[in-house]
Amino acid sequence: MKKGLKNLARYPLYILSLLPFRVLYIIADLLYFVLYYIVKYRRNVVHDNLRNSFPEKSEKELLKITKKFYLNLVDTMVESLKMASMTKACVLKRLVITNTSEIRKYYDKGRPVIIVTAHYGNWEWGTPIIASVYPEPVMVVYKPVQNKNFEAILNGWRSRFGGIMVPMKQTLRAILSCKAKTFAVALVGDQTPVRHEAHYFTDFLNQRTAIFLGVEKIAVKTNMPVIYAHLNRLKRGYYECTLTTLFEHPKDTKPYEITEGHTRFLEQIIRKRPEMWLWSHRRWKFKEDDV
Repeated sequence: MKKGLKNLARYPLYILSLLPFRVLYIIADLLYFVLYYIVKYRRNVVHDNLRNSFPEKSEKELLKITKKFYLNLVDTMVESLKMASMTKACVLKRLVITNTSEIRKYYDKGRPVIIVTAHYGNWEWGTPIIASVYPEPVMVVYKPVQNKNFEAILNGWRSRFGGIMVPMKQTLRAILSCKAKTFAVALVGDQTPVRHEAHYFTDFLNQRTAIFLGVEKIAVKTNMPVIYAHLNRLKRGYYECTLTTLFEHPKDTKPYEITEGHTRFLEQIIRKRPEMWLWSHRRWKFKEDDV
């Protein structure tokens, strides 16, 4: 019964994904109008997040960022849907890694790597491009959701080009059991930790923010280089990914140095193009005093 329900949702979505990009973007434009003007999807959350993050900006400036954010959000939705049927050639055409040698230099030394990114641009296209460019295995760490049918469908799209989906709590076990000498572990570093795991707060976008410590814990334990993958939109449907080594030898770092490093790096990216980050996420749903 559960498999039937999953397929019932999967096949219509697959058929929709076969539509050309130009048609999908027409759908995205309509979806923008519905979400922003009619449903007003999380408009208060987006406004509060932006107001608290950029107190120096006027309401007019914040409104401009807000509208651009919703345009990016709907594009991400239809582009994620397109993953169900995209070919490898299409992936390589629409998302280019500007410096593939940044990972290859570690692979050549027999070292696996940690790739950290964020909910910025179209983060869902990160896995397909890494799996398409490098033959080495890529483990994609994800946070399980309550709707298992949706999770299975999305993970199926993410893993089409060889990505190995790993639930967050099984990451270390998966790394230790991996038989490949070189591989990548991809994590989204701006995840909000659950309340009982919020052990570290820092100033991020003008607010005290609970930071996910998974990247640092895994890096220090394994001494795998930490590489940031910045996915920047060039134009609608086209992106470039720039890889930057943040920490080559994590075991030599001080406590929370890695966490601060990738958090500060992301903050600089967001301040340059704030509309590309996921402002509808309830990132600041609890305070430091609540923990």
